[in-house]
Amino acid sequence: MNTDTRPLPFVYQFGSGAIAGISEILLLYPLDVVKTRIQLQIGKPQIGASSTYYTGIIDCFTKIVRNEGPTKLYRGITAPVLMEAPKRAVKFAANDSWGQFYRKQFGVKEMNQSLSILTGASAGATEAFVVVPFELVKIRLQDKNSAGKYKGMIDVITKVVKTEGLLAMYNGLESTLWRHIAWNSGYFGCIYQVKSLLPKPQNSTEKTANDLISGAIGGTVGTIFNTPFDVVKSRIQNTVKVAGVTPKYNWTFPAVATIYKEEGFAALYKGFLPKVLRLGPGGGVLLVVFSQCMDFFRTIHYKDQ
Repeated sequence: MNTDTRPLPFVYQFGSGAIAGISEILLLYPLDVVKTRIQLQIGKPQIGASSTYYTGIIDCFTKIVRNEGPTKLYRGITAPVLMEAPKRAVKFAANDSWGQFYRKQFGVKEMNQSLSILTGASAGATEAFVVVPFELVKIRLQDKNSAGKYKGMIDVITKVVKTEGLLAMYNGLESTLWRHIAWNSGYFGCIYQVKSLLPKPQNSTEKTANDLISGAIGGTVGTIFNTPFDVVKSRIQNTVKVAGVTPKYNWTFPAVATIYKEEGFAALYKGFLPKVLRLGPGGGVLLVVFSQCMDFFRTIHYKDQ
């Protein structure tokens, strides 16, 4: 088993994060489409709307495949694939850098639970600035109501900038910050805690199992924390801005209050099942692939040492 934990230059972290992120998205992207479709539904199902309203994850999958074709389960995937390299690289590299910073600031040699949460939150905030434009493009393409409005990623960017202005590409930045702070603090905080409770791995198989378990639990907890912010973010980014008109969903916490008042608490967790099914196992996939890539790159980088 490789127990080498020596640091690597940023380029290796970037490569490992990119490979991990793209692996996860290719495996689980259809769940993201289903999650977004459910989150964008406003209100409760009405009598006679059963043909268009998604009542759950299976119903959504079924209706997309039946009414639009199976390829629509991958609609909008170009943007997140292009996003994954910088997004995941920033996530893991920022987590490492913030961890070093906080250990130095607090005079601590080893990470602990509190520092893991703080580090994860800081990494999430850093990551958010990278992903917002890609997320906006993805949301616009995933929405069934805009299926004929946009031809693809470039068309979304062109039309958004032309009709709403360049800064519109950063619509939802604030809600994205909250979403990533919540998820990353839960994810990295849980990884530290779960690994400390699991038996120390004696071989590479046990190490992979520990990474998969801790990453999956971390992804699940992060999803529980951040789903209300994700629902709000989806609605903010799917709203076309019109000059002189204040959007219904604009800032995070007022939007959370509006959804709660109009649709009830459960609406803040719309799309939770497909989201947790993706980001729970997905969190495990991320950590396993990232760790194995880093181990591989260490053998290359330090081969003569």
